[in-house]
Amino acid sequence: MRGVFLDTLTMKLEELDTAALKNALDQWDFFETTSPEQAAERIANADVVITNKVVLDRQLIESAPNLKLICVCATGTNNIDLDAAAEKNIPVKNVTGYTGASLAQHTLALILALATRWHQYHADVRNGSWATSPVFCRLDYPVIELAGKKLGIIGYGDLGQKVAQLGQALGMDVLVAESFSGAQKAGRVPLSQLLAESDVISLHCPLTPATDQMVDAAFLAAMKPSAFLINTARGGLVDEKALLAALHNGDIAGAALDVLSVEPPPADHPLLADDIPNLIITPHNAWISRESRQRLLDGVVDNITQQFPA
Repeated sequence: MRGVFLDTLTMKLEELDTAALKNALDQWDFFETTSPEQAAERIANADVVITNKVVLDRQLIESAPNLKLICVCATGTNNIDLDAAAEKNIPVKNVTGYTGASLAQHTLALILALATRWHQYHADVRNGSWATSPVFCRLDYPVIELAGKKLGIIGYGDLGQKVAQLGQALGMDVLVAESFSGAQKAGRVPLSQLLAESDVISLHCPLTPATDQMVDAAFLAAMKPSAFLINTARGGLVDEKALLAALHNGDIAGAALDVLSVEPPPADHPLLADDIPNLIITPHNAWISRESRQRLLDGVVDNITQQFPA
């Protein structure tokens, strides 16, 4: 049995315990990255293919006669032609639940950064502003206390629940939006109420036709002008032009994003401009703790060994 991992650079395998992965099959080929032009040759003789973000379309799947299992080294499977795989009776297995603690703490860090403006104060310390201050401290940027504020959660799966718990630990009151499925669940509030009342809104829902660019101009206008928006879910949830306008116009107080609609973004992406002080962007790394990546890799190994028990 031969396995191919097409984009190991997304995992930084040298930091992880890979013994179980290597023992799961007889032979492995590891590639840091794989371009669309390289993919067909690399999977041609593979029984198992592991991919994080490399696209496996119908043509590629049909070109690999030995292919018996596709492992997505992530939760989302939108880079796989699931219909083509099903027609060839090739299981497609992903991994869920591995990011919980890592993503939740990153979300909390973004919330704290917007609330305390510590990153701006740190920059001022480094550029000498504190050293030249006429008094012992600096009060250039407004700081708020999160205790007593309302944290709105949109998407209340495992990740949303973990973020809610962290917010409650800080003394925040949690509001949870009604499910997009229309199912009535106790304790949920209408989205309109959540937008009107929340001081921080954190997105944890999947990207679906119902949620695509849900954070549009109307959504942002319905938020409190003092509120913060956090997105550690999917970039496509946000209309980025509308967000840029809302930040420039002061319609909301700030935003922190770990995801964008195109990743990596082009250098001239409008949200990467230098003149947006109330915006924080991190490079899709809320999930990247070593512990999280190890759980993900272990999940891939479990998927392989369940499909091909010894």
